[in-house]
Amino acid sequence: MTQDLLLLPGLGCDALVWRDVLARLEGVAATVADLSQDDTIAAMARRTLAAAPPRFSLAGHSMGGYVCLEIMRQAPERVERLALLDSAAAPDTPERSVGRRAAIAAAQGGKFALVAEAALPGLVTANNVKGPIGRELREMMIRVGQQTFERQQHAIISRPDSRPDLAGFDLPVLVGVGEFDTLIPPAMSEEMAAAIAGAVLAVFADAAHSAPMENPGAVAAAMQRWLAR
Repeated sequence: MTQDLLLLPGLGCDALVWRDVLARLEGVAATVADLSQDDTIAAMARRTLAAAPPRFSLAGHSMGGYVCLEIMRQAPERVERLALLDSAAAPDTPERSVGRRAAIAAAQGGKFALVAEAALPGLVTANNVKGPIGRELREMMIRVGQQTFERQQHAIISRPDSRPDLAGFDLPVLVGVGEFDTLIPPAMSEEMAAAIAGAVLAVFADAAHSAPMENPGAVAAAMQRWLAR
């Protein structure tokens, strides 16, 4: 039986971030949401829900995970299962918000391409910064565009604290993280998984924050097991 699967991309990303995972998944009718048009997580969730099937499995990468958690607040009855990859329930720290505002200012100062380039060491392992995956990530960020980057950064800065919601989740949950993720370290994912009854934690080898692109085989295998729950 084919399942409806809704996939949410991260900051500066589009459907490309899910491409190699989707190529390995079976038995799903997948849709990648457009998170490029809004400047709050709540508005992203509303737009996503308006275009979604009545019931669906929901997976988000990075910022997409923040939107998943908001969807769980707005319409939990529509979500059959939830996957949060390289994402977090905690709000932005003051230090991270300062960095985001600096990146916005640099982009507005005509340095958006440099901002995209400078982000790569935090998104992929060292071996992939200068390779094809790093190049695809940089090109994707440029393609998605500066205005979207600015909107999404503002949305991330103002996102709510979702940690109080986790204990109330009553559905199959997958929490996944790249073993070398420095933006959302594995310890944070472990804490989030521990707060959700029955959640499964998957740590993806040879991957940093962009696990769906760096190790799509492991991500797809974990998601296939999740979809079977």
